[in-house]
Amino acid sequence: MKNYALIFSFFYAWVCTGQEEAQPDYEALEESKKLTWEAGKELASDDFISAEATFRKAISKSPDNPAAPYNLGNAYYEKESFGEAFGRFKEAGERAGEKPDKHRAFHNMGNVYMQQKDYEKAVEAYKEALRNNPGDEETRYNLALAKELLKKDQDQNQDDQNQDDENEQPDQDEQEKENQDQNEDQNQGGEDEQEENKDPNEQEGDSEKEENKEGDGPEKEEKEQKPNPSQPDEQKSPPRPNQLSPQQIENLLEAMENEEKKVKEKIDAQKIKGPKVKKEKDW
Repeated sequence: MKNYALIFSFFYAWVCTGQEEAQPDYEALEESKKLTWEAGKELASDDFISAEATFRKAISKSPDNPAAPYNLGNAYYEKESFGEAFGRFKEAGERAGEKPDKHRAFHNMGNVYMQQKDYEKAVEAYKEALRNNPGDEETRYNLALAKELLKKDQDQNQDDQNQDDENEQPDQDEQEKENQDQNEDQNQGGEDEQEENKDPNEQEGDSEKEENKEGDGPEKEEKEQKPNPSQPDEQKSPPRPNQLSPQQIENLLEAMENEEKKVKEKIDAQKIKGPKVKKEKDW
């Protein structure tokens, strides 16, 4: 029985200690709230430097005052120091114990993401804000706007990607053509090198083959023009050197015949007239 009483006493002491630790330091919290109010007055007087310093003091006084980092975040946001503002809004959300305070912190975090055009993170921040205050119309409107801008941004990125793919295709075709030209040049260089390294005897044989090949045309044409033996003589091919053609032989025979005829006529004429009479001188 005594043992049960001892265990219960330890348990009660531990619960009480935990409750004491969970309780905020009200004196420090009140001091932090007072400094936060003073910083707000300085900020309203356009004394940003003093207001920033006072806000920092308020933040350091008590971790249970989410208003100090939240208001400092708003001051940075007005100065367009969005990185500093986001850090303070996040700190305010972590310190907040009530849903309205969390809602305000996440709402302003979404605003920072919107300024940075990070619409995807803005959507998530606004959703978290609405989880803590579903009835806030301003947050709901900002969420719808962030979704619309995100979709527009994604569509634009897709169009840019498609355009890049279209621009890349001609480059690939040009590269393929360049590679093909290089291969052709290499093949041509190999053929030239083989031609240079070829045996002179082979080159001479190739030349003779080429000459014979070129000679095939006229020789073939001459064979095609060679007369048929049944054709007349005048259509026969020209005679070879040192050999008379039939026409030349015929002309020669005709000339000889004419010459013989002339000799015969001369002899016949002498027979008719008789020998010449030798005249003696008349002394």
